[in-house]
Amino acid sequence: MTAILAGLAGAGATAIALMAAAPAQQVNTSDRAAIETIVREYILNHPEILPEAMANLEAREMKKVVEANRKDIETPFAGAWQGSANADVVLVEFFDYACGYCRASVPAIEQLLAEDKKLKVVYRELPILGDTSVEAAKASLAVAQTGNYAVFHKTMFDTGRPSNDTIKSAQRKAGGNVGQADQNAINGELSNNMRLQQQLRLNGTPAWVIGDRILNGAVGYDELKKAIAQERAKK
Repeated sequence: MTAILAGLAGAGATAIALMAAAPAQQVNTSDRAAIETIVREYILNHPEILPEAMANLEAREMKKVVEANRKDIETPFAGAWQGSANADVVLVEFFDYACGYCRASVPAIEQLLAEDKKLKVVYRELPILGDTSVEAAKASLAVAQTGNYAVFHKTMFDTGRPSNDTIKSAQRKAGGNVGQADQNAINGELSNNMRLQQQLRLNGTPAWVIGDRILNGAVGYDELKKAIAQERAKK
């Protein structure tokens, strides 16, 4: 009952439910049992509100999780980011180089970065599609430490699904000395990203965090731009 009430309150429905359920009687607001009876009767008569209430409650809980992990989410690993160093909005993408939907999202990110000079995009490797994904992620983070991450990132997606040859080719193009990369730090970053995936309940790649919102899937340019504008409006 407590969870349902919280969800209803978040959706702005609790007061409406009470008035609709008992328009002809005075309700003692200090009588918890009476209030719960009225709410229960309303829910039984209007079960269609339950999905909205529970979705609202889950969103509230996820906001708390995002806030508790904000530093780990928004702080990039070495050079694994693009955009403004003094951004007023940070867009975080969890991605896998073997993910076709992540590849399809690249043009949207490029357009957003070209248009919005106060945006920062932080990339978090989430290699969940096999061993080659893991190798590509490790190579990517090594380049983030020693070379041009943006060049590696674009080259990998331009060449299709990752392979040993495409990874090595992208590393050469990005420059740097990947042999000097800190492998312990790289492994720690991947472990941390997997932890964040579980805590944020990300159901795959790509997944996005903007402020206290989480978006799953290839939502496209318009949805990302809208979410960025909404976050900026809060500043």
